[in-house]
Amino acid sequence: MSLKLSGINLSPYVRKVRVVMAEKGLDYDHDPLMPFDLPDAYVAKHPLKKIPLLEDGDKVIPDSSAICSYLEAIAPTPALYPSDAYDRARALWYEEMADDALVAAAGVIFRETLIAPIMFQRETDQKLVAQARDETLPPLFDYLERQLGDQDYLVGNTFSIADISVATPIVNLHHGKGEVDPGRWPRFTAWLKRVLGRPSFKGLIEEEQAGIKSMGG
Repeated sequence: MSLKLSGINLSPYVRKVRVVMAEKGLDYDHDPLMPFDLPDAYVAKHPLKKIPLLEDGDKVIPDSSAICSYLEAIAPTPALYPSDAYDRARALWYEEMADDALVAAAGVIFRETLIAPIMFQRETDQKLVAQARDETLPPLFDYLERQLGDQDYLVGNTFSIADISVATPIVNLHHGKGEVDPGRWPRFTAWLKRVLGRPSFKGLIEEEQAGIKSMGG
């Protein structure tokens, strides 16, 4: 097996894949490719011009969800997708919700607070930040708080792709100085601490923080 992953660390989609690879103990080469001005050779493999992209020898897999599914198939232990039909559907739902709504909302705060002043040399749009923080994210956190109930994990009370997918955008929120209020969302906050404390997440977060510091953030 010769795996190569392309995509910069700070992307939540790249992080999702890297956490899965860490949980499964997979060795791989990593090209921290920025999602701008992508080379023609890359675009030929990923016509949507996004990251990440996984290459396994001559096999090419674009998109984080497709990549994670592929990794589960070639390295099934430990299992990160539930075997029960309903639980698997629920896990895929959480992955979709995270990749869409959570990434978008947390990404606004991350982009405006961290990326805009460092990379684009412009001031933070505080109106956009406030809208994401006060209007867009709270209903999502309310939903996740209810869904967790007394469980340690989102689906079947077992760590899965659902937990990885939902937690990874929150890392970007934290990079952008955003927080999850433990007073309002105690279950979600406890779950987040549990998931982000896993070695698979912790090592990547430390790596990203070092990169942000080197950027002047």
